[in-house]
Amino acid sequence: MTLDIGKLKEANDEIIEYAKGYGLDFFETIFEIVDYSQMNELASFGGFPNRYPHWRFGMEYQQMRKSYAYGLHRIYEMVINNNPSYAYLLNSNKITDQKLVMAHVYAHVDFFKNNCWFQYTNRRMIDEMANHATRIRRYIEKFGYKTVESFIDSCLSLENLIDYHAPFIKRKSQEIVDQNEDNRPTVHKMKSKAYMDSFVNPKEFLEQQKLDQENKFLKSESFPPQPERDILKFFIEYAPLKKWQQDILSIIREEAYYFAPQGQTKIMNEGWATYWHSRMMTEKILTDADIIDYADHHSGTVATSRGKLNPYKLGVELFKDIKDRWDKGKFGKEFEECDDLKIRKNWDLKLGLGIKKIFEIRKFLNDVTFIDSFLTEDFVRDQKMFTYEYDGGDKSYKIDSREFEKIKKKLLLSLTNLGQPTIEVENGNYGNRGELLLVHQYEGVELKYNYAQDTLKHLYKIWTRPVKIKSWFNGNPGILTYDGDDYKLKKTSDPSIKEVEPTIN
Repeated sequence: MTLDIGKLKEANDEIIEYAKGYGLDFFETIFEIVDYSQMNELASFGGFPNRYPHWRFGMEYQQMRKSYAYGLHRIYEMVINNNPSYAYLLNSNKITDQKLVMAHVYAHVDFFKNNCWFQYTNRRMIDEMANHATRIRRYIEKFGYKTVESFIDSCLSLENLIDYHAPFIKRKSQEIVDQNEDNRPTVHKMKSKAYMDSFVNPKEFLEQQKLDQENKFLKSESFPPQPERDILKFFIEYAPLKKWQQDILSIIREEAYYFAPQGQTKIMNEGWATYWHSRMMTEKILTDADIIDYADHHSGTVATSRGKLNPYKLGVELFKDIKDRWDKGKFGKEFEECDDLKIRKNWDLKLGLGIKKIFEIRKFLNDVTFIDSFLTEDFVRDQKMFTYEYDGGDKSYKIDSREFEKIKKKLLLSLTNLGQPTIEVENGNYGNRGELLLVHQYEGVELKYNYAQDTLKHLYKIWTRPVKIKSWFNGNPGILTYDGDDYKLKKTSDPSIKEVEPTIN
């Protein structure tokens, strides 16, 4: 099938006008047409045309290529948060699919541009990724591929150990550092005549006294001064790294922070794009000849199978629900206190505030605050949502609960910190032996033991001293240690290791 470039350009110009007419505000977007092999290659690189060489990208490409060949998946669109934005169209798609993808892309770019969680991302990341690739290739030429690859392996295994809120919050107060400097101990000399001073206060004694007090001070101080959630930053500053290793770790960290907002807003971003492509296609774009193809594509996008959470489906349905509620006035004290289901269902104050509300949400929220603020009991009941657990006896998954509070709590826990354990550096000089002590904020879910072991192993490779983590293991508080050779798990009664209520951050 030959793609008609003229029709595609005409459709693009038309969709731009429709999108602007709906109030969407987006960067200039450049579409490139690629075949399925190129699309899979770009997808394995996270959408970028140029990345540093590493086996992970090749592995992901092979998985996508085989999955596509067996008909298990098909990538319809890919868009990069950049200014200008770049998006890719699959050359084998029908013109109806191309229109849908373009409408979907412009809504994504509107989200990238206007959602506050993307405000600190690098809008020239295509160029930056190319610079990263060049720097790493130089290190490969200088130190050898295996040496650099092995170090990148360790860095990538730790790329989620960042503080996802660091761009917005200054967690370390400079006042604490300044205060510590002011409180450093001073050596007090004994009173004496000038001619006797060298005998009463000998230089060697004063220097030893100063050293002893400095060591005592350092032991009494926490290092770092406050628990540090950005472990990669801590390693860049304090780990015994060579300059090339420090540079590679900083590259991995920078890219992790670039991709972080996409993980924090997956439900909102996909829901927003699906909401607007649906409206543009059904209200403006579709012809009678397009309806079947559109319905087939859209139904696949929002389908839910085997109880898995579909961010497209949840996001678009929640945006539609919010628009309906704010159009009809289904919010506020009077509505919330109404317990007559018939009155609630037919409630309509004709306020017409829905569009304004969803644009406001698009600007300020992420997935956690989106779900926390707007997931309602009515919505959960209408969407037939439930939680499920694995039944070891039957070796199958079964419905656990349909209660609103349990569903909301479990959903929020799966989204907080991108569903990953929250881990902080508590002490970089544990026991005054240069050992690294981490603490896991236990919220009812234990660390996977084999994952914890692998993580400690890679942490050790960078820190080069024994690494410990405090958490709960097999229902008891304990400290897991890796010293470069063996793992040791020791139970402890350390009062700092305690179960805490889940937090939404």
